[in-house]
Amino acid sequence: MMAKPNGKIQFKNLQSHGVLADPDFPKRTWKLLKTAMRQIHQQNASNLSFEELYRNGYNMVLQKHGDLLYNNLKKMVDKHLKAVAKTVSESIDEKFLLELNSSWINHKTSMLMIRDILMYMDRNYVKQNNLSSVFDLGLYLFRDNVAHCSTIKDRLLNTLLSMVQKEREGEVIDRILIKNIVQMLIDLGVNSKNVYIEDFEKPLLLKTSSHYQAQSQTLIQTCSCPDYMKKVEICLKEELERVSHYLDNSSEPKLKEVCEKQLISNHMRTLIDMENSGLISMLKDDKIEDLKRMYNLFSRVSDGLNLMKDVISGYVKEIGRGIVMDEEKTKESGTYFQSLLDLKDKYDNLLQNALYNDKQFIHSIQQAFEYFINLNPKSPEYISLFIDEKLKKGLKGVSEEEVDIILDKILMLFRLIQEKDVFEKYYKQHLAKRLLLGRSISDDAERNMIAKLKTECGYQFTSKLEGMFTDMRLSQDTMSGFKTYIQNLKKALPIDLNVHVLTTGFWPTQNTANCNLPREILLCCEAFKSYYLSNHNGRLLLWQTNMGTAEIKANFPSKSHELQVSSYQMVILLLFNDQSKLTFKEIADQTGIPTIDLKRNLLALTNPKNKILDRELSSSSSSSSTTTTTTASSSSTPTSTSGSSSSVSTPTSSSSSSVSTPTPSKSIDECDVFAFNTKFKSKLFRVKVMAVVQKETPVEEKETRDKVDEDRKHQIEASIVRIMKARKTLEHSNLVSEVIKQLQSRFVPNPVIVKKRIESLIEREYLERSKQDRKIYNYMA
Repeated sequence: MMAKPNGKIQFKNLQSHGVLADPDFPKRTWKLLKTAMRQIHQQNASNLSFEELYRNGYNMVLQKHGDLLYNNLKKMVDKHLKAVAKTVSESIDEKFLLELNSSWINHKTSMLMIRDILMYMDRNYVKQNNLSSVFDLGLYLFRDNVAHCSTIKDRLLNTLLSMVQKEREGEVIDRILIKNIVQMLIDLGVNSKNVYIEDFEKPLLLKTSSHYQAQSQTLIQTCSCPDYMKKVEICLKEELERVSHYLDNSSEPKLKEVCEKQLISNHMRTLIDMENSGLISMLKDDKIEDLKRMYNLFSRVSDGLNLMKDVISGYVKEIGRGIVMDEEKTKESGTYFQSLLDLKDKYDNLLQNALYNDKQFIHSIQQAFEYFINLNPKSPEYISLFIDEKLKKGLKGVSEEEVDIILDKILMLFRLIQEKDVFEKYYKQHLAKRLLLGRSISDDAERNMIAKLKTECGYQFTSKLEGMFTDMRLSQDTMSGFKTYIQNLKKALPIDLNVHVLTTGFWPTQNTANCNLPREILLCCEAFKSYYLSNHNGRLLLWQTNMGTAEIKANFPSKSHELQVSSYQMVILLLFNDQSKLTFKEIADQTGIPTIDLKRNLLALTNPKNKILDRELSSSSSSSSTTTTTTASSSSTPTSTSGSSSSVSTPTSSSSSSVSTPTPSKSIDECDVFAFNTKFKSKLFRVKVMAVVQKETPVEEKETRDKVDEDRKHQIEASIVRIMKARKTLEHSNLVSEVIKQLQSRFVPNPVIVKKRIESLIEREYLERSKQDRKIYNYMA
């Protein structure tokens, strides 16, 4: 015989020698084999001739005594294992597992030797009769006689569970011994893990479940949420280590599921709602590590992240609603929008560092922001005001990269605004003021913002904004030509005039009443008009005096000052060159300035900070006033439009003023009387009279909203015609849904309004109703 490298014994083919006629051959041969097998079981096989034993087994099978050999082997092993079971059962507690493990190892070794002796039977008789192999037969017999012995089975299970429990409680156990016993149970399943599962895994899972159920109840009552989660992480880590050390790998997902259910699933709501340490508390205090830990744990169980997501979304909505509905914050647009930006930064940080930029959380938080930011109808205006503030002075000394980051942050919230067309109206107004008054800190920043809006909303959204920049550039060229024109006339103008020509439709011009400009200004305006129309035949210039500025020189008793004022303020101040006192009505009649604008400018001129005019109630007695004549020269900035309106500002010549007692009122009354303030003093030579920034009046707000609604009508009709031209025939509900889908990037159309515009188009014969079904529309070419 020769040994293979794997330790098995290989025998050459052997022939029987004269055994055919011997009737005692089976009994004699079995007796010989039986004796040898007993020696093997007793670990005394060193003197055995395995070649001779193999030959005997071979001849038994060859002479058709395979059934005798197989059955006798089964009886012999069965009897031996009963004795083994008795020995194991009688072992004391500390030696029980050691004795069982030793018996198992010896049995495996013995069955391997017996298998080699009866290899021929294994290969022929066993296969032909579909019986268990010799080694498998030994496994089955060990299972039935030892592992499932009534005095061993329960004791084995309890011992194993007890040792696992001891380890969970911090004691040190013999992991190698347990691993061997567990492997025994796996092997006894013979090509399956049924024995391991039924005898150990299922009871272990039940024990684990009850253990962690009790432990979690104790921990949840004594620990804060972060501490509880830390302990859960330790428990889960230990259970995974347990699997790797002595359990079968197939137990890992089952053990995880049991632990996660008892430690996490059953307490998710309690953990989230924990006072002073739950999810809301973590969000308030930016507990990044705790939130990250909660995400990791909740991601292990079903609906864990959904619950967490819903709570975060609800909390963000609550905080956001508090910001947008806070009257104090809404009074200051900068504070309002900065609060929203800070909130967005906070949750962007949480998403990145705690929530792994999980898409469902990103979407949920974005929906929350979209919900509350649109609760306040003034959000589009406030965003525009915030951008206006940043582009006027908020970005001074900031690098281009930082400017880009700030604008991107603003744009993130802009995306959430549903009424983008309202934003466009306000942005156009604010941009116009920045450009005309030269208040923008950087043209590059302005163009960068417009480029971002163009990328976000398309060319149509920004075409008028870009047109405003074009007008400003062309106005510079126009003024250069105008100055050359004046020089060629060799007749200097009394005032340094600067005009911006604005294209109708690009700028937020208004059909305001013409202000009664001083004669000097009118002379300059006529000169510019003659020059401009000579170069642009067929165009119409309408002067927008409400949009101009002026610089005038005023002589006060203390010293002279240069005043930077609006065109309206200039016209008002020039009246006091000829009269010492004027009532509100007299000023209104002589200037022609609309009442709302007049009150606003008078309020600025009587502001305590730069009090150019005194005012007194008409009911108070007129005090004698000292009249002081002042001369003032100024430059004005008129604005004119080609086919549209423009703004003009003008200067003054000389003014007289009177002193009157000021009133504490913060609003202008139509009964007030105004006089030039001869006691005005300022350390600065150039005094800038700030226009009083007031919120839109209800009338102005209504006008803006009416303009938006009117624009929306045209956009809805254009969308309907585009869709119907492409589709030819369409059912009402489908048409409405397509219109909403097409326009939602600018605003969300009201289905009722869409229906009205459809009716209007039918009346104008763009569409017609189908004769078969009135809910279906046909396009009329």
